[in-house]
Amino acid sequence: MKTLVVHAWNFIFNSDVSPLRHIPDVSTRHYVLQALGAMWVLAISLAFGSYTFFAFNLIGHVVLIGAAAITIATYTTATIRPSVFGTGSGRRADGEHE
Repeated sequence: MKTLVVHAWNFIFNSDVSPLRHIPDVSTRHYVLQALGAMWVLAISLAFGSYTFFAFNLIGHVVLIGAAAITIATYTTATIRPSVFGTGSGRRADGEHE
């Protein structure tokens, strides 16, 4: 059970193990992982906040399912076509802004 939890954790949160590893630029990879993290914080907080009312409960579940779908789509795109995420972090080769 411990190895299952460790492998699941690494698959989701370690960009060297997850499908995001296919994105060649480390800063872009980090940005995508941060954006997914912010999306999950928003989705979970909306879901937990909506559990007090049934109508909002439905909205919370839709948000969670949508967040899962966006995460799967992002991981799949990073695996199949990492070039979609662009190259570089807006800096020249010498490290200065363009």
